[in-house]
Amino acid sequence: MKSLPGMIKTAQDTQLKQGLQADFKETENHVQRLEEVFQMIGQNPRSTNCPAIDGIIEEAKDVTGEVDETDVLDAAIIAAAQAIEHYEITRYGSLIAWATRLGRGDAARVLEQTLNEEKAADKRLTTIAESKVARPVRPLA
Repeated sequence: MKSLPGMIKTAQDTQLKQGLQADFKETENHVQRLEEVFQMIGQNPRSTNCPAIDGIIEEAKDVTGEVDETDVLDAAIIAAAQAIEHYEITRYGSLIAWATRLGRGDAARVLEQTLNEEKAADKRLTTIAESKVARPVRPLA
């Protein structure tokens, strides 16, 4: 939620901007689902700092801040967004495994919806990278 608005603002490619905006809206739903899971297990949700994701976000800011070329900037944004997606995919996969192991299939099913959306977002980013941003390099003359 923290990193996407800056990525959306910085992205140059229209399709990339739209994809990131869609991901932002999905992320809002992911937060609601997490709140639902906390309710299911009788706990109050609270946020905590995660040094791993904070590092990924900081690296994304560093990389995108150093790039002037539009296509390269968009490629850097995609790489950063995919790093975040991959981290989220691993976390949701772990949460689903733990919920299942603890006999909380109800929570696992809710988390599975989010995991599927994270995987789809990663595929969308790959498609954008392959079709728009990562164009073949022309040989130097």
